[in-house]
Amino acid sequence: MPAAAEAASATPTIRAVPSVQARTEAPARDVEPLPAAAPVEADTPGKDRRATRGPGRRELRRQETRAGIVDAAAELFAERGFDSVSVMEIARRAGVVEKTVFNHFPVKEGLVFDADPPMRTALLDAVRRRPAGESVSAAAGSFVVAAVSLLGSPEAATGVAQMARVIRGSRTLQVREREILGELTNALAGLIAEETGARPGQVEPWLAAHAVLGLYASLLELARDQILAGVDGPELSAELRRQGRRGLALLQFGLAGYAKRRP
Repeated sequence: MPAAAEAASATPTIRAVPSVQARTEAPARDVEPLPAAAPVEADTPGKDRRATRGPGRRELRRQETRAGIVDAAAELFAERGFDSVSVMEIARRAGVVEKTVFNHFPVKEGLVFDADPPMRTALLDAVRRRPAGESVSAAAGSFVVAAVSLLGSPEAATGVAQMARVIRGSRTLQVREREILGELTNALAGLIAEETGARPGQVEPWLAAHAVLGLYASLLELARDQILAGVDGPELSAELRRQGRRGLALLQFGLAGYAKRRP
């Protein structure tokens, strides 16, 4: 997948409200992609034909219910803030019982943040697939800059602004976001340590990972500041790329020679 497309699908860490770090799309229902139907095979005695079909009605209803809950939560959080909205209110607006909300989202923060953000997989893949001679900081840092720059796309502006207000108005969400960034840092550090054969307690993998995720967090906050100040579109994308390149250059100055991929 091209780097730009990969970044576009990865920026998401946030689930519910129509966009931000977690979704750079115009306000839309958060419907999980349907799995592609398996190829139809010739009938075989004892073979369950249902296994070759796409999702059934029950699964489609489940996805529609989940999407409705997400939409209801997004509307309420935008209206009154995360901390002022109860799960019961979300259930009422979505037309379901409270237990159904918890069946889909065991914790309220799950209505905003993905438990396993797409950013994790895409970031680690960018590191694994870097060419020989390229450092971890270059591969991961370039991916981060490309991903965050997409927050300046016209279709993302409304959602990013909305989510910036929601997150900055909730101490609970701010804490959870830092936890997610910490989990991303640990995942990247673990990959670097495995690749380099670092001994337990060696600081280099953790230093490199913290530097990259520090750049990500800084650019994300810059994007929110700028959008709340009325800056969006190409102007915002250009500013994020400019600041991202400056940050990446700083990382490269100190980390360029570390963890280069071997031919």
